[in-house]
Amino acid sequence: MLNYDPLACLPSSEELPDSDDTPVDNELQDLIPGLLKALLAMAWPERMDWFFGVDMGIYYDPDLPAIVPDGFLSLGVERFYDENLRLSYVLWEERRVPILALEVVSQKYRGEYSTKKAEYAKLGILYYVIYNPNRRRKPRLEIYKLINGGYTALEDSNPVWLPEIGLGIGMERGTYLGIPRQWLYWYNQQGEKLLTPEEKEKLAEQKTQQAEQKAQQAEQKAQQAERRAELLAEQLRSLGVDPDSLT
Repeated sequence: MLNYDPLACLPSSEELPDSDDTPVDNELQDLIPGLLKALLAMAWPERMDWFFGVDMGIYYDPDLPAIVPDGFLSLGVERFYDENLRLSYVLWEERRVPILALEVVSQKYRGEYSTKKAEYAKLGILYYVIYNPNRRRKPRLEIYKLINGGYTALEDSNPVWLPEIGLGIGMERGTYLGIPRQWLYWYNQQGEKLLTPEEKEKLAEQKTQQAEQKAQQAEQKAQQAERRAELLAEQLRSLGVDPDSLT
């Protein structure tokens, strides 16, 4: 009996374009997703069931071009296949819709608040995150959750906890690749941000300095106590009392 596999008739990730050849508008559209990916790699070093794509095409229909978020997170998939890594994210191969999509808005809108939002909802992506660093009066960071087929804005808090991911996401000033500015971070359940390598190094230096300061203060106190004891002994001797004879 012949077994028919419809997936075998669909193009594979090796046969599909791995880019839409559209350049990013600015560095932040590359650096911000890259930071989130790097933080996950440090937070989940032993986990092999997640993938974070940066400017990578998501194929959901063999007859349509890929959609390309600035970043996206998928859980329950292989972290990597082999040393050549993924060329693109093909839903009929992965069998998992990403759980989060991220768009970083530049000076020129690219449908982040309209067409892309509708596409991600139709695709079934649970969380949609939009970061617009150029906004002044409206929130720079907006996080939506898919509810009953449409996106609902989550509470205006920073960070926002995402229980299905087990992390929160928010914005905060920090340093990444030597650049001090406002970045997007992952947060633990206590609301503490996951630190960049530079921030970890700086924190370690601060702790070392604090430990050295405490050691110096303790040494100074010990020297002061020893000096007071010597002065007291001199005073007793001047009164004809041998301090060594005292118990």
